[in-house]
Amino acid sequence: MPKPRPDYLDDPRTQRITKAMTVAHVAVYQVTGGAIGRRFRAGRRYLRNAPPVCLLTTIGRKSRKPRTVPLLYLSDGERVVVVASQGGLPKHPAWYLNLRDNPNVLVQIQRYRRPMRARTADKREREELWPRLVEMYPDYEDYQSWTDREIPVVICEPA
Repeated sequence: MPKPRPDYLDDPRTQRITKAMTVAHVAVYQVTGGAIGRRFRAGRRYLRNAPPVCLLTTIGRKSRKPRTVPLLYLSDGERVVVVASQGGLPKHPAWYLNLRDNPNVLVQIQRYRRPMRARTADKREREELWPRLVEMYPDYEDYQSWTDREIPVVICEPA
């Protein structure tokens, strides 16, 4: 049984604000080549050790249009690892559903853009990566406790 999510997270106003902030974050990141927006200063890591942010572009499974979102990421050699947490909501984020249908993605880290192929980590990989991801961003533990779904860990590998 998951722990209850804070009520304000499910408020439609919070969701509208989050969506607007996401659109703004992507725009500023793209215009500045990541000079602004390359670190996420929120949650438990606000002032210290702010985790890095990449832009992930997927192709919409319904619209067939490119969709770009800012995500925290963990570098793992040539791989880029992201988490489909959606703040512990009960459903997977749209970007995750998009890459399940079409695993060809574009990852931007600062000014560098790279075509990659995304896949969900298998059980062994998730067990290895999850503690590193939580160390990078401790709020992931809360998100996992707020939902019944296992939050997917996504591995993007060079295409």
